[in-house]
Amino acid sequence: MTDFVFPPSEVTSLAVAGSDLRFPVHHVYCVGRNYAAHAREMGKDPDREPPFFFSKPADAVVPRGVVPYPPATADLHHEIELVVALGEGGRDIPENRALNHVYGYAVGIDLTRRDLQGEAKKLGRPWDTGKGFEASAPCTPIHPVAETGHPESGRIWLEVGGAQRQDGDLAEMIWTVPEMISLLSGLFLLKPGDLIFTGTPAGVAALQRGDRVSGGVEGLDQIEITIA
Repeated sequence: MTDFVFPPSEVTSLAVAGSDLRFPVHHVYCVGRNYAAHAREMGKDPDREPPFFFSKPADAVVPRGVVPYPPATADLHHEIELVVALGEGGRDIPENRALNHVYGYAVGIDLTRRDLQGEAKKLGRPWDTGKGFEASAPCTPIHPVAETGHPESGRIWLEVGGAQRQDGDLAEMIWTVPEMISLLSGLFLLKPGDLIFTGTPAGVAALQRGDRVSGGVEGLDQIEITIA
């Protein structure tokens, strides 16, 4: 038995839809600017830039529900995303075998302190303060592949207070799920429990305390959060 200096943190996990099982979260990878229209609204040309990735800590993942407005920002943004949940890890995974590593899919929101991210961009600094804060990755339960298949198209949307903000289609992703898994596995040793947030369509905007946010991916699930 190992004696720790203090009790280790509880393992972050998500429910598995239709089951009593829990999906243990190991690491959260996110791909930036993976929808052309969103890349353009952020002032970038999607046709010239290869994919890039950033991370959030595992304990940034929280279930849908009440999410606190984070400190040190006046410009909290929503980004609705398809989430890939890996059931197998690996390195240098070939594209044509990448989907074999997927356990299931979920719907998540990448919450972003846009003002802190913007300042980091200007100074050439990492995005951690803008992206990796507490409760910055609310997510639905994981839906196993046996239930969903591998979604390649379908509406992805988000509303705030009933007003539409984001509306796109998974088919608009610049880099597909197999491509993202293969590329990531060339940079990191992927492990079971890793989540991949696959990017967001255009329409990101600021949230206020008290906002009720709802969104979803057609044929998969819907997420609802309230900014406390």
